[in-house]
Amino acid sequence: MPAFSGRYYYTVDTKGRIIVPAPFREIISSNYSPKLYIVNAAFDKCLHIYPMEEWQKLADKVRQLPRMQEEVRYYMRKVFASAQEVEVDKQGRILIPASQREEAGLNSEIVIVGQLEKLELWDRKEWDAVMDPASMDRKAVEEKLAAYGL
Repeated sequence: MPAFSGRYYYTVDTKGRIIVPAPFREIISSNYSPKLYIVNAAFDKCLHIYPMEEWQKLADKVRQLPRMQEEVRYYMRKVFASAQEVEVDKQGRILIPASQREEAGLNSEIVIVGQLEKLELWDRKEWDAVMDPASMDRKAVEEKLAAYGL
């Protein structure tokens, strides 16, 4: 299965729509049904966009988790309660619901990032802040990734 990768800079139009980058549209049209799910990220100030089939895989995993656990309930409330089904229109756009744009702090400039089985949608300023190397303990991150073999 092809993976979503790459980073694209766009803007949100006045109606709250974004363009899905052509390489991502190609992966979706060639490998998935046209339905996508937009959800709030559990911990980051961004949105996740899943093809329906990948969303179903995640839902199947969550169904197996103990719902009495506070972390599982939080995850379900944050992510699954926010899920909105959308489809790419003929111009290659999707509508991001106003409530999700607000929660993710999406203004006009955005970044769409491929993350293997899903896409992430960030406000440009938030993305730049999160990806600033000065905002992390680089040595600790390098050690942790090396432990994973990366």
